[in-house]
Amino acid sequence: MKKQPYDYSGFSLKKLNEPRFAHLRLLGGWIAYFILYFITENLIPAERCRPIHCALDDLIPFNEAFVFFYVGWYFFVFGALAYTLFYDVERFKKLQCFIIVTQAAAMLCYILWPSRQDLRPEVFPRENVLTALMAFIYSFDTSTGVCPSLHVAYSLGIVSVALKDERLPAVWKIGSVLFTLGVCASVCFVKQHSAVDVLAALPVGLLAEAVVYGKDCWLPRWRPAA
Repeated sequence: MKKQPYDYSGFSLKKLNEPRFAHLRLLGGWIAYFILYFITENLIPAERCRPIHCALDDLIPFNEAFVFFYVGWYFFVFGALAYTLFYDVERFKKLQCFIIVTQAAAMLCYILWPSRQDLRPEVFPRENVLTALMAFIYSFDTSTGVCPSLHVAYSLGIVSVALKDERLPAVWKIGSVLFTLGVCASVCFVKQHSAVDVLAALPVGLLAEAVVYGKDCWLPRWRPAA
């Protein structure tokens, strides 16, 4: 049976405390995150940040093709939040709480242990539309505040929600896992993160999983929807 969208008719900011709309308050986590992001990006100079690097980074070449996964991640996150917000409020609460925990943990790391990466190529090996897009991303996305990677942490939250949804077809579950693997690779291949940042996101995701799901954490249900 096709899911019916959640009824938001009659919503106003004055009704945020009503049980029917109270879950929308979780979106305030994004406001707190962006405020902290602005502070860390503008008040912590790069000179104070510890360079993140490992031997694996030197073996991973820059490859602009991975920009599809890197940019696609924004749609991945927005789409997951929007879909659950309108069609599965309980899973929206879980996903947004997962994201809030990862944001809090990451910001704590960025403030107490500032990090940066110096992996970006000085000159692109090729000139094309994709490298031009990466140059544009480099222009506004600084190389500080990188460990752990929130690209990876958010994706883990989406996968967790997807795997626990008994009504979600298996193809969507498999697709979310494969896309997340692509995101993990992309942050390294477009030189936005060190492999260390990817690995550091794993315990952050585990923390969020434990906080949000408790004893039910990491229990995927693969039965496809009828």
